[in-house]
Amino acid sequence: MRGVNRVMLIGNLGKDPDVQFLEGNIAVAKLPLATTETFKDRTGKLVSQTEWHTVVLWRGLAELAQKYLHKGSLVYIEGRLKTRSWEDKEGVRKFATEVVGDNLIMLDKRTGDVHPSPSADTGAEPFNSGETPPIGEPADDLPF
Repeated sequence: MRGVNRVMLIGNLGKDPDVQFLEGNIAVAKLPLATTETFKDRTGKLVSQTEWHTVVLWRGLAELAQKYLHKGSLVYIEGRLKTRSWEDKEGVRKFATEVVGDNLIMLDKRTGDVHPSPSADTGAEPFNSGETPPIGEPADDLPF
C-alpha cells in the first residue's frame, strides 16, 4: 500500500521570508508559519495553542514569497513533510522536520482595489439603505 504525505496549513508568517539563491540562481525561501487552535477547556475557558512550522518554498514560489509576503501575512500552504538531519560543530546529530510547500495561496485582504468601487470618486464607503449609518454620521432625514 502506498502512503500519503500531505500537509495543509493556514497561518501567519512569524517573520519576513528568508530567501537565498543557490547555484544556478535557484531561489529557496524559508519562513516560520504559526497556526493557532482555539478551544474551550473543561472549565469553559478559551485556550489558544500555537504551533510553529518551518516552511520551505522553491523556485517560483520562493520568489513570489519574497515579493509579496511579510511578517504577519495570512497564507494557505500545501505541501509535504520532509525530515533532514546533519551534525553540528560538536558532532551532535540534529534533526529538522519542515513543510516543503508546493502550493501557496495568499489570504490577506488586498490593500488596494484593482477595480475602483462605485464610491471611489467621493472617498465614501458604499452604504446600503437597509443598514444603519456608520458611527459618527447622521441618519438620512429624507422620508423616502
